[in-house]
Amino acid sequence: MNNLDKIFSFWKNLTSIQKNFLTQSARTEIFPAGKLIHRSDGSCRGIMAVLSGALRVYCVSEEGREVTLYRVEKGNVCILSASCLMDSIVFDVLIEATTDTEVCLLPSAALHKVEEENPIISLYIYKNATEKFSEVLWTIQQILFMKIDQRLAFALKEEIQRQKSLVLLITHEDLAKQIGSVREVVSKTLKYLEEEGIVKLGRGKIEILNKEKLR
Repeated sequence: MNNLDKIFSFWKNLTSIQKNFLTQSARTEIFPAGKLIHRSDGSCRGIMAVLSGALRVYCVSEEGREVTLYRVEKGNVCILSASCLMDSIVFDVLIEATTDTEVCLLPSAALHKVEEENPIISLYIYKNATEKFSEVLWTIQQILFMKIDQRLAFALKEEIQRQKSLVLLITHEDLAKQIGSVREVVSKTLKYLEEEGIVKLGRGKIEILNKEKLR
C-alpha cells in the first residue's frame, strides 16, 4: 500500500527495512455494515486505519445491553483491534463496522516483529490507547451521573455533527446502544422530546426542530 506515511504518524521513525516490511504486510479489508470485526476472545487483527465508513467500539453487559464506548471515523486509527500487543492492558470490547467500511490493516504479527526492533511501535499503540480512555471515561460518566434525557440529548448532538444534518438517519435501537439504555426507554424519552417541540419522529429517522432547546 502507498501513503502509509500519511496514515501512521510513527512511520517517519522507522528504518527503510522496517518500512518495506510493513508495506509488504499491509493490506486493505472491506467490511459490510454490521460486521463484527473484533472480540476480545477472538483473533487479534492488528492496527486498522479507517479509509471510509466507521467503526464502533462497544461492550456488552451480562444482561446483553450494549454500550458504545466510542467510534472510529474516516481518517482515524483503531488500536484496540491490536489489543494482543498491549500485554499490560486488557480490553473486553467488541468492534463492528457501522456502515460499509474499508480499512488499511497492519497485521499484528508484522507489527510485533518490528516492535521487537523499534520501541516507537509500542509508544504509538499505548499513546493512542491512553487517549481513548478519556472518551471511555466520558461515556461512563454519562451513564453514572446523567439522566436519560441528558444522555439522549448529547447523543443526538453528536449525531448532528457526525451526519452533518438535522435529519438524522438513526433508529431508536441504535440510540439505545449508543447511550447504554434500552429501546423502550429511548422511545419514551424521544416521544417526550417530540411533545416539547424539540424533535419530530419518523420511520428510521429523527428530525431536530429546535437545536437550542436540545442544547
